[in-house]
Amino acid sequence: MPSPPVSHLVPPDGSPALTSAPSASVKFARDLATHGDRVALITETEELSYRDLATRVAAAAERLGTGRRLVLLVGANRVEALVFYLAALTAGHPLLLTPGDNGSAPRSLVDRYDPDVVVRPAADGGTTDWIVDERRETTVHTLHPDLALLLSTSGSTGSPKLVRLSHDNLQANAESIASYLDIGHRDRAATTLPMHYCYGLSVVNSHLAQGAGLILTGLSVADACFWELFRAAGGTALAGVPYTFDLLDRVGFETMDLPHLRYVTQAGGRMAPERVARYAAAGRRAGWELFVMYGQTEATARMAYLPPALACERPESVGMPIPGGAFRLRPVDGVDDPDTGELVYSGANVMLGYAEDPADLALGRTVEELRTGDIARRAPDGLYEIVGRRSGFTKILGLRIDPQRVEAFLERQGIPACCAGDDGALSVVAAGPEGVDAAHVRQVVADHCGLPPHTIRVRMESALPRLASGKPDYETVRRLAREEVVPPSLPGATTADLCALYALILDRSGVTEDSTFVGLGGDSLSYVEMSLRLEQALGALPADWPTTPIRELPDRRARQNPAGSPRRRHGSLRTLETGIALRAIGIVLIVGSHIPVFTVQGGAHVLLGVAGFNFARFHLTAHERRDRLRRLWRGIVRIAVPSMVWIAFAQVLTREYGLADILLANSLFERDGSAPEWRYWFVEALVHFLTGLTVLLAVPLLDRAERRSPFGFALALVGVGLVGRYDLWHLADLRYHLSPTVVFFLFALGWAAARARTAAQRLLLTAVLLGTVPGLFPAGQTLRTSIVVVGLTLLVWVPALPSVSPLNRLAGVLAGSSLYIYLTHYHVYPYVRDHSPVLALLVSLALGVAYGAVVTRVTNRLLPRLGDAVKSAVRPDVNRRRRRERPA
Repeated sequence: MPSPPVSHLVPPDGSPALTSAPSASVKFARDLATHGDRVALITETEELSYRDLATRVAAAAERLGTGRRLVLLVGANRVEALVFYLAALTAGHPLLLTPGDNGSAPRSLVDRYDPDVVVRPAADGGTTDWIVDERRETTVHTLHPDLALLLSTSGSTGSPKLVRLSHDNLQANAESIASYLDIGHRDRAATTLPMHYCYGLSVVNSHLAQGAGLILTGLSVADACFWELFRAAGGTALAGVPYTFDLLDRVGFETMDLPHLRYVTQAGGRMAPERVARYAAAGRRAGWELFVMYGQTEATARMAYLPPALACERPESVGMPIPGGAFRLRPVDGVDDPDTGELVYSGANVMLGYAEDPADLALGRTVEELRTGDIARRAPDGLYEIVGRRSGFTKILGLRIDPQRVEAFLERQGIPACCAGDDGALSVVAAGPEGVDAAHVRQVVADHCGLPPHTIRVRMESALPRLASGKPDYETVRRLAREEVVPPSLPGATTADLCALYALILDRSGVTEDSTFVGLGGDSLSYVEMSLRLEQALGALPADWPTTPIRELPDRRARQNPAGSPRRRHGSLRTLETGIALRAIGIVLIVGSHIPVFTVQGGAHVLLGVAGFNFARFHLTAHERRDRLRRLWRGIVRIAVPSMVWIAFAQVLTREYGLADILLANSLFERDGSAPEWRYWFVEALVHFLTGLTVLLAVPLLDRAERRSPFGFALALVGVGLVGRYDLWHLADLRYHLSPTVVFFLFALGWAAARARTAAQRLLLTAVLLGTVPGLFPAGQTLRTSIVVVGLTLLVWVPALPSVSPLNRLAGVLAGSSLYIYLTHYHVYPYVRDHSPVLALLVSLALGVAYGAVVTRVTNRLLPRLGDAVKSAVRPDVNRRRRRERPA
């Protein structure tokens, strides 16, 4: 006997009767014709108005039939795919949207869900020839009347677990997105993401809902033809996942002339805060806005957005709920902070529920709110920050990957393995079999997951890492996959090699390919070793390497140092950054002149300029103000504490110093300029400068001013410094050229040199140097004046000097230890110089390097612990206060 019509079936839960006839539809798809002759689609070959698009959609709806059926559409950023998508939404057919670039995904979903109709492009790949494969005239499925769309979870291709979305879900999320992006009918958005991916689909939906235009293309943003089309169409909007921004960096997006661009959106995974801040700042300069967004397929697309005005200040945040949505924090075991918990979202865009087999298509709403699985913190300003995940899923290039499914797949291939998500990459530790190497495993996983190989880290081991309980040790999996030693002169270092090197030098965990030296907290003390080790691995480095993501360094190397260049032919030929060279030469001149082996003064004043140069490079980052201040205070501690410890130790030995000297406050209390108190004038001045500038930049108005006009702000400080240079306030003492108020202008000049971007700016700084340094020192010290002028002029104009590898290594050691050599040499050379001044110089340098090694090791261990102790001490009080302030 034939089955009764589906319309006669009544679900046992009392939900609305299920029907095989088209019922509800999505408003923005149904109302296309109301936008008339406005431009709807622009492609490389044609332009369609909304009226034309509505006509094509109506014709496609007729091909899909009048009886409600389950339609599987192989998605693509092409006109016919979009037409059939809208036709299904208009006619009320539940649509299963699957990727067109993964042949196995449509096949597995057809096998699993047995769709009634399959719509796919013709085998020859034609742009207009699409096949409508009607597998049956009436559906064999029970389809809930609210069911409109089925998507794989967060783009996880081929997964049998689908998200069930309703007509109201699609309409509500489209309207909400259009609201906070202020989409109007004059907007033109490019389809930079595939339409089967919920983020890419949300771009389509939100613009069609407002009668805006779509630049419909499958071209990559790395393709010059894409930008020709974007400009010709008057493109106003771009959307991207973090990998899209990698491509944008490679094509020089920030310098492109895009006169109509109004905003750029980012979602699909966490983007490094420093990159968010950089793009937000670039947008401000160019006249467009950056919207950082957060969402999941289970919420149709978007749940939160960060207003562009806050992107520079709060780049680590996902922002606030979208219009019509709300967040709450669900307590999590082991998390005591009341403002941290699992993020739970509610709103009209929350899915109906999941489907894991055809029977689930009959279900109505099974969830009322969405437990995201993300651990979030609600900041005092009301913005939300994602701080962790409850589940083992990881997002890589916008795709949600289940490492356990990857393990199961490798097991079926005969490859025992443990897999773990690792900050935008997949870490794999595999154990055999014999003959299988890391490259093979990487390619197998890449093909299975649809990921590029560079996002997969593979380590081959004889046995899989396990805990005492016998369970996989996933933390060890992550560590092993990252642990790669960079050979001293390896020209082909991979990004995994570089991540391991950064983690080693900076003593940091969680280093990823998106990390930068500055973003990881690198400073002038670690800069020297890092730059020299990188040059050993990569050859010549770009000038902006401290702010360049690790993933881009090998490409930069390849462009700057092509095969056959002199640098490749003569492996010992190198360059040495001018700042490093000046630090090494400066400290040798200082110690050698004090012994004396020779008398060439001026090195300390050059180092003040270098200190200002490094201050601008490593401390004035794009991070939010609070993070900047934390880094600044950390930098002060790294200089002041070792200095005070050494001076206190010297006081115990010699009784030459007082409390003011130990506290680096000599210039505040001792006004006669007598020795030996002024031995440490350089360190004292440096700590005073850094402390004063930290307090200055704690003022929000001044912090914003520095970000808006980096060179102008530094130049203004040079002007302030010149007031002290000429002692117009009468603050200097008898040792005029050693007073902090007098020499600050040299520090400010170094700062401005780091911010100078044009020849005119550098000429201006050179003129200031030539006009102000002469007369700083006592009469007759022409050589001292010349040393300072030449040294700082090199800093302004010459990024790097020619060198060789042995000289680089020596300069690196001396420059990296220059502060510690300066501190210790006063109490080393007196014991040796009577025997040999040259030996006294060498011993002073060696013991300073040794003290630096000890200090570096100790501070790398103690500073993180001190920060944790402060947080632990403060948090209980903060939590108690929050509980008292929380309303009943």
